[in-house]
Amino acid sequence: MSAAELYDLGNQKRREGLWHEAINLYAQATQLDPDSPAAEARQMLLDILNYYNKDMYNP
Repeated sequence: MSAAELYDLGNQKRREGLWHEAINLYAQATQLDPDSPAAEARQMLLDILNYYNKDMYNP
């Protein structure tokens, strides 16, 4: 698969709520093409997941 195809598939998985699969697909796309928009998409998902604080919901 090309970087563009992996990026598109990652976007599909993200829309389905399968964020970890999307991150993995974005990482594969970035390995093939470091300038792919997948690099930014992957970082955005990682930032969102790192921001999520489970302790906030379990006082």
